[in-house]
Amino acid sequence: MDMNEDLAISPPGGTGTHGSPLRRCLASRTERPKHEMVRFSVDPDGVLVPDVDGRLPGRGLWLLADRDMLQKACKKGLFAKAARASVKIPDDLGERIERLLTQRCLDRIGLARRAGQAVAGFEKVRAMLRGGKVGVLLQAHDGAEGGRSKVQALDPGAPLIDLFDAVELGAAVGREHAVHMAVARGRLAEELIRDANRLRGFRKSDPTHETSSAQRRRAH
Repeated sequence: MDMNEDLAISPPGGTGTHGSPLRRCLASRTERPKHEMVRFSVDPDGVLVPDVDGRLPGRGLWLLADRDMLQKACKKGLFAKAARASVKIPDDLGERIERLLTQRCLDRIGLARRAGQAVAGFEKVRAMLRGGKVGVLLQAHDGAEGGRSKVQALDPGAPLIDLFDAVELGAAVGREHAVHMAVARGRLAEELIRDANRLRGFRKSDPTHETSSAQRRRAH
């Protein structure tokens, strides 16, 4: 295998769910679509680098987006075995991944807003929900429970992301804070859900960051 190629396993046709190429997790040895995983590469100094955008050069090393899988891979030296070289692992690797995925999600929210595909504020979100145009609902996890429940009740089946606080959501769209947001159906909403699902794997110690409706309608 070319050392510049990613470790990949694909079925006939070369793709997995929804046309996404498959990658093999170093820790679980399972094959999953790329959008459910985190890619890593080794820099010229031998340091392991999380590549959440999947753009860094060199051979890709893949793990399911799950903190337990990361801990297993680090503990058993799986990165070094796969790279066939000594690999330096940063002590805060899990936290780095969480920060990178958080920023990736917030950047997508900002992009959706600039593209006219996202709205913020209780009334605007309610209007989009009533119009059946919502691809994903975002609510600040530190917002008032009553307001959050009222919005969710308008479409209980809508995918929900509540991984961020009001300040984070506000900063993503140029506001001081935002509690209720929604992104219209389409590619940006689908990509946001996928990135949020990856982030959730590194925040799973807090079960309040996921609801049953989000579990039913994850993007794969």
